[in-house]
This record gives sequence, C-alpha cells and structure tokens, in this order.
Amino acid sequence: MLDGVEGGYTKGPDGQQTSIFDAAMAYQEAGTPLVIFGGEQYGAGSSRDWAAKGTALLGVKAVIAESFERIHRSNLVGMGVIPFEFTGGDTRKTLGLTGDETVAIHGLDTIQPLQEVPCTITYADGTEKTIQLKCRIDTAIEIEYVEHGGVLHYVLRNLAKAA
Repeated sequence: MLDGVEGGYTKGPDGQQTSIFDAAMAYQEAGTPLVIFGGEQYGAGSSRDWAAKGTALLGVKAVIAESFERIHRSNLVGMGVIPFEFTGGDTRKTLGLTGDETVAIHGLDTIQPLQEVPCTITYADGTEKTIQLKCRIDTAIEIEYVEHGGVLHYVLRNLAKAA
C-alpha cells in the first residue's frame, strides 16, 4: 500500500506510514475490523499455525486472495479468520487498491460453505465497486469454528456446556 516501501510497513488510520503492528492496534482501538488482500497461493510457506494466529491477533477478520495454500487456509479458519477467493477475473491488482478503501462483505450472518457473497469496495473518492467472492470455509464444522471465533473457543464452549 506504500509505493516503493517493502517490509512490515503500511498506512495507518491517519494515512501515514507506520508499522503493520501499530496500524493494526490503532484500527483495533477504533473498532475497525481489518481485511487483507492477497495474491496466488496466499500463505505459502507459512503452514505453522502462528502465521494465522498472528493475523487474527492483529484484528484481521477476512483474507481475500486469488487462491490459498491448503494448510494456511485451514489455519485461518481455525483462528476465526474467514478466507475468501476472488471470482470473475477480479484480483488485488485489477481493483486498483491504495489502502484508502473500505470493504463491506455482505451475507456473513447466513454464510454457508463455499458460498459466493457480494463485497462492496468503497474508494476514497466515494465510488463503489461490488464484486463476488467465494467463501473458502469449506465445511459445516468450519462455519461453527468461525462463528465461535476459532477452533479453541469452539472446543472450550462445548466443554463448558458439557460440564
């Protein structure tokens, strides 16, 4: 999101360059859920659960990518982060994203495995583009994991019910 800047930096809520951690904490403090946009095989090389755990701890609620590495997709779901794939030829590049957009993913209250849902991207100038996303929650049990905020919360709540 920053021209010519690589590494652990992004735009903060004030539009200024800051560390990804500081930006994420500022967005959390403001109550703003975060979305990551990614390319092909998002998560490749990061099959450890901490890659998804770090994403969740930063306040990311969804990752929208061209495709996912298999284990990382599963780990995201296990941490309560919803993976979505672009459809219809849209990509992070074709959308012309700058980091100043807001994203609204519709239909999350009734989401089903592999369902397509609309996503409205509102650009800084007020224009909107609605695209279709494929939910990569692949099974019914994964829906429950996400509804509980991840597999750990799911297990703990079920243990508490049984006690």
